Amino acid sequence: MAEQKYTVNAMGEQCPIPVVKTKKVLDSVQGDAEITVFVDNETAVQNLTRMGRTAGAEVLAEKKSDREFHVILRVKDRQPVTGTQEEVTCIPDAKGDFVIAVDTATMGRGNDELGKALMKGFLFAVTQLDELPKTMLFYNGGATLTTEGSDSLDDLKSLEAQGVTIKTCGTCLNYYGLTEKLKVGEVTNMYDIVETMAKASKVVKP
Repeated sequence: MAEQKYTVNAMGEQCPIPVVKTKKVLDSVQGDAEITVFVDNETAVQNLTRMGRTAGAEVLAEKKSDREFHVILRVKDRQPVTGTQEEVTCIPDAKGDFVIAVDTATMGRGNDELGKALMKGFLFAVTQLDELPKTMLFYNGGATLTTEGSDSLDDLKSLEAQGVTIKTCGTCLNYYGLTEKLKVGEVTNMYDIVETMAKASKVVKP
């Protein structure tokens, strides 16, 4: 059976409505399916992401503008859900007051290929946290992770859609010749990086 595609328009709706609408479609599908949900707030993205993962779906999210977000749920070999439906619950904004600072494209010292794989795993693991960072800073070699060709763009776009502010050092982008290749977040400067770190409850560095 070919992959079925569904669209759920939940623009202007507050939780739990986007989750309820999406879950109704998700529970009815059979086989392989892709559900694209349109919402206009980050909390809805967070709750849709949480619901989708709980249901075993692959979830991708992207911020299209300040008031438009797309959440895509992909499932394989799914069977329709019958019987008693579990209650939909909404969790408020799940961002904490901490910052993740990434200054390299590799994690740890030793083998660079292993380090790249570890960093990719680290950034994916951030997407799975119950409490997301308020801001993520990328500078020096870390600037390459937010630009064209990065293996972590989907994860970073998902975090941005859930309300995480992603900032990349402009001087670093210029140094590496990547100024025109930024694909997620915004450009920042050293003054802002220092201020962001200073105001954070804690700074995490991989």
